Amino acid sequence: MFRRNLWKLLLTLAMLGWAIATLIPLQDQPFVDYVKAHVTAKPAEFNALLAEASAMKREGRVLSEFVALKQIGKDRRLDLTQYFPDIRIESNLTNVEKRNEILLAELLRRSKSRLPLGLDLAGGVAFTLEAVQRPGDTADERERAEKLDKAIEIISTRINAFGVAEPLIRKVGNNRIEVQLPGVNTRDNPEIVDQVKAPARLDFRIVHPTLTPAPGVETPPGYEIMSLDYEGRRGETGSEELFIKRVPEMTGEAISNSFARPDMYGKPEVILQFTNEGKQRFAEVTRQIAEGGRQAGRLGRLAIVLDNKLYSAPTVREEINSESAQITGSFTDREALNLANVLNNPLDVELQVKEQYEVGPTMAESAVESGKRATYIGVGLVAVFMIGYYTIAGFVAVLSVTLNILVVLGVLASLGATLTMPGIAGIVLTVGMAVDAHILIFERMREELSAGKSLVAAFHSGHDRAFTTIVDANLTTLITSVLMIVFGNGPVKGFGVTITIGIFSTLFTALLVSQMLLDFLISSGRMKKMLMMSFLQPPAIDFVKYGKRAFIASWIVVAIGLSAIAFRGSSIYGIDFAGGDVINLAFKQEVNIEQVQRTLDNAKLGETLPFYQSEIGGGQRLLNLQTEAGKGQAAVATLKSAYPNAGFEVAGSTIVGPSMGREIQLNALLSIGLSILGIMLYVAFRFEIGYGIGAVVSTIHDVLLTIGIFVLSGRQFSAPMVGAILLIVGYSINDTIVVFDRIREELKNNPNTNLRDVINLATSRVFARSILTSLTTFLAALALYLFGGGVVNDLSFTFLVGIVTGTFSSLFIATPIFYWWHKGDRKHVEAHHDIAPKYEWTGSSKASH
Repeated sequence: MFRRNLWKLLLTLAMLGWAIATLIPLQDQPFVDYVKAHVTAKPAEFNALLAEASAMKREGRVLSEFVALKQIGKDRRLDLTQYFPDIRIESNLTNVEKRNEILLAELLRRSKSRLPLGLDLAGGVAFTLEAVQRPGDTADERERAEKLDKAIEIISTRINAFGVAEPLIRKVGNNRIEVQLPGVNTRDNPEIVDQVKAPARLDFRIVHPTLTPAPGVETPPGYEIMSLDYEGRRGETGSEELFIKRVPEMTGEAISNSFARPDMYGKPEVILQFTNEGKQRFAEVTRQIAEGGRQAGRLGRLAIVLDNKLYSAPTVREEINSESAQITGSFTDREALNLANVLNNPLDVELQVKEQYEVGPTMAESAVESGKRATYIGVGLVAVFMIGYYTIAGFVAVLSVTLNILVVLGVLASLGATLTMPGIAGIVLTVGMAVDAHILIFERMREELSAGKSLVAAFHSGHDRAFTTIVDANLTTLITSVLMIVFGNGPVKGFGVTITIGIFSTLFTALLVSQMLLDFLISSGRMKKMLMMSFLQPPAIDFVKYGKRAFIASWIVVAIGLSAIAFRGSSIYGIDFAGGDVINLAFKQEVNIEQVQRTLDNAKLGETLPFYQSEIGGGQRLLNLQTEAGKGQAAVATLKSAYPNAGFEVAGSTIVGPSMGREIQLNALLSIGLSILGIMLYVAFRFEIGYGIGAVVSTIHDVLLTIGIFVLSGRQFSAPMVGAILLIVGYSINDTIVVFDRIREELKNNPNTNLRDVINLATSRVFARSILTSLTTFLAALALYLFGGGVVNDLSFTFLVGIVTGTFSSLFIATPIFYWWHKGDRKHVEAHHDIAPKYEWTGSSKASH
């Protein structure tokens, strides 16, 4: 027994150790404290440098010690890596400035929490970009608006390439873009703003074939002087001046794709892949340069210029008829990646930075704390229920689910993700799926024990019978999550990533870890009986009979909800979807942000979002107040009346567009629609088309019913609600597949029973499992609803409604649809029914059967 489970035990311990190591440190550490504690060579000498850096910050010469150390290394040509020999830097990188940059970036990364919180939970940094209108610009207002919208899309793509999870990007007024980044500090990473706003104009220009800048040499007509920085083989840096033709021979429009890779010496370079027209033009240009060089008696050169900076000027010996070219230069791996990303997403509008500031969390601290408290209570309630109902087996399930959560968080941390409320929604669904898998196994074991099997035989048989159902349920959810990743943006993609990780971790922990632990307890004799409570017996209900009534009643509620949506119109959308007013308030006395939020809520002004922000560099601290369109002045008046001593005065105001832009909304709808289609195709392939129709109808029913009840309750949609709706899709499908899998099994086990009775038998036998799974997830969501505030309350309310509708539809909507599709005829099912595939259950012992 121990020998056959040894590899599982070692793998489990390895996964546990990896997850814990990946998540440490759990909180950010001050950069100065971290580097002081981790210097491993010449500590006294380095601490003196650190003290000097701190003095530079106090004197206002730099924004942070991080920037100060970088400046000290640059000015003194001092290699800081000598103080941290344990951090390995590329041996062939001899440029001191580049080595220092890589070292400091790595130290900063290590000082940060491995799983930082998002803007909604912890705040971040933000900057506002303004589109520059040059003299002679003839674009009308509509064209400028289209360019700004395109710029927002490009900035979103660039920021995603930086690994920043769930940024907030939206239009401000008519010519500005606001970008808020969680987990990013522009004081320590000032280059990120430049990379976001870079126009990325790429030119291929001719270098003058005979003349070079020198005293007494005049600049030839049509040329300009540009400097080319280079790095020698020994790390020495230098610069040469060249005469570069002003008019380019070809531009970045000839490039179809660009990416970074190491060259033959291990140094980073950027590869440019040409379009068909670009390839032809590049051949013409290089042929012209080569011929000119031969006539001049020297090799001609081609200048590669990005945003008016000369990056490289390679020599050209002959015509180059190639699919690609490369940009080489003195830059790091990260700079090469950023350069390739910018080239792939060029801006056609120039942007200038107008403001940079730090922002507080968009969720009040009390809401964050209440959300944490509610999460602990919810998880505790689930654990108490599982242990109380299934005793020792329930304790094993709790251990497995705990490992499951650690693995999900560990993978998210390793991916550089940021934890936001939609991400938490994904973790809640993961917990639900993990508990569901264990309940499936335990209830199957109960059936086998009731049939008279021994505990050992019931254990193996129960796992075998539950295996197919668990795989099917998780694979259908995987279809949804993968499509969210492919087609979604922002919270949709983040939710999809979390669920995808959760699916694989659930399969690992439920089908391997729990099986191993139970096998050890049972085979060793430490667990002689499987003590389980049993207050739910298979009900004698004609589910098909009541299906018609349930179908009509629930769709009446759906119709009422849709009518409410039509009646309320755009008022159902919060600031994330509809935009609104933003007012900055100066003040003499700071008011607790929770009090501000409570006052605004009591004034019944709709959705309001107050938080404090400060300009980077020690500027004025302001209260940023976001409201629905047209309600900003009323909110200001409310605060002035409630807090007369605070001295609130309007320092500025503007109108912002939605952070959930039209593209994100359309992609969310596209991902949901394709998910439903993918589920139908998968279920039709794995089962048959009747099951697929039932799954799709029940899923659409659950989404519409949940949205309708949400709107009828007077609530508004915000960005995190997208994650909540997606959770309902995943939960509904998971529950429905379990019922369908049992119907398919009972059709095989009862070859002479009519379809109606088979459906009723199968549904009654999974009834207890459906209720128990719903109950455990409901307990977690109920704790969030009762003890959580703000958006946590809205999310948990949606979860509660979705859990009820999902359970209801799997029992009373999906199966009757399947029955009606086949017109109640078992032969019609058998004519289209495929045979359930056999999965090999590696944990079972065939001898036990």
